[in-house]
Amino acid sequence: MTRMQIIVVVITVALNALDGFDVLSISLTAGSIRDELGIDAGLVGLLLAMELVGMAIGSIFLGRYADKWGRRPMMLFCLVLMSAGMFMVTTEPGFMAGLLHPVMISIPWTADWPVELVHISIWRIITGLGIGGMLASINAVVAEYSNSKKKHMNVALMSIGYPIGAFTGGFIAAELLDRYTWDSVFLLGFGMTLVMIPVVYFFVPETVSWQIRNQKDGTLDKCNSTLKKMGHAPLEALPDVREELGRKSHDSIFSPQLIRTTTILTVAYFFHIMTFYFILKWTGVIVEDRGFLASEAGRILSWINVGGATGGALIGVLTLKYDLKRLTIGAMIMSTVTVMIYGSVGSELLQMTLICVVCGFFINAAINGMYAMFAHAYPTQVRSAGTGFAIGVGRGGSILAPIAAGYMFVGGLDVPYVAAILACGSLFAAIALLFLKLDKEPPEAVAVQSAEQKAPSGLQESAA
Repeated sequence: MTRMQIIVVVITVALNALDGFDVLSISLTAGSIRDELGIDAGLVGLLLAMELVGMAIGSIFLGRYADKWGRRPMMLFCLVLMSAGMFMVTTEPGFMAGLLHPVMISIPWTADWPVELVHISIWRIITGLGIGGMLASINAVVAEYSNSKKKHMNVALMSIGYPIGAFTGGFIAAELLDRYTWDSVFLLGFGMTLVMIPVVYFFVPETVSWQIRNQKDGTLDKCNSTLKKMGHAPLEALPDVREELGRKSHDSIFSPQLIRTTTILTVAYFFHIMTFYFILKWTGVIVEDRGFLASEAGRILSWINVGGATGGALIGVLTLKYDLKRLTIGAMIMSTVTVMIYGSVGSELLQMTLICVVCGFFINAAINGMYAMFAHAYPTQVRSAGTGFAIGVGRGGSILAPIAAGYMFVGGLDVPYVAAILACGSLFAAIALLFLKLDKEPPEAVAVQSAEQKAPSGLQESAA
């Protein structure tokens, strides 16, 4: 791993941190928005799910196009979407909200939506589109910029950007909520996202692996330019991959060789993410309903992500020595236990904070393990598509969790019962992973012997 490769991994950590802050921003401000708009818990649950809808769509469709257009262009496009979405949430309802509002109030289950809620929901979906595409892209970027030995660890470390962003942004946002209105949180997210556009443009070249599989005029020069920046020797010639790629499409995640892997990873991610987003989306509201201030709820949410960053970093290091699948399953089982405990405690602020830290530790450790599985299980030409599909469909769990919890609360269930039900998501995910078979080496569809011979040590996975 040369200095440039390390810099790229660090940048992806920062990009994932934007996701963590963005998801936390709506969790922190949901109580204030609820009070301002006068909506009930059911509508709060729908609001909390809006960017998750966008994330699901973005992961599936934009992740696919990251394989076709390139990782770097997709990352830049997603940053523009995220910036626009974060900023527009703070503005007055515009044309789109005015157009959709009469339609929505004519539908029985959305009849109570004020125009302001429609406006916020539209831009939360657009923000989610950018986040979903970004997640699929950066997972592939980390895998393709890493050497074989450090790939699992680097992907897991990239994933801790999420809790790092939520942790640091959460404490800052808590201070903002003490001094300003809820829209200040989104303006902070807008500014941080905007800064990353030039960073990606100037410091993240397209990966060598993607360029080799999408050869055009000048590809050899571009590959060698990137290799030079990375401190590696140039390639004398590009490998001929036309015949092999001609037999492969971007839909090959559903091929006989990969359909089982795609199904299991998607199902596992779906169920585990239900547990995660119940904790993440509802903790702020639950803490406020127990009589604590919004700023105190923000700090508890931040401490969840302290545990998450710690758990994610630890599983990344442990993958250097221990089996990735077993580590992930173990973290999921512990996630089930701790979320059940979470539902039965919380009368004291310190008690609530401690259990949230432990929940965050195991939940995020399992998520980071799954991201490493995505990078390992799919070959380069479908890595973003496979990751995006598993995340996108799996995000159905993230959409379902806050909505289901909201309507369970409306139906009269208390927090302990709702937490116990949604904790089972992690348990079902662990059971699904028992049926997953991971090869010792990634299933790269194109093994280019000439490129492996010419590529420098430590870069053979990218070249092949």
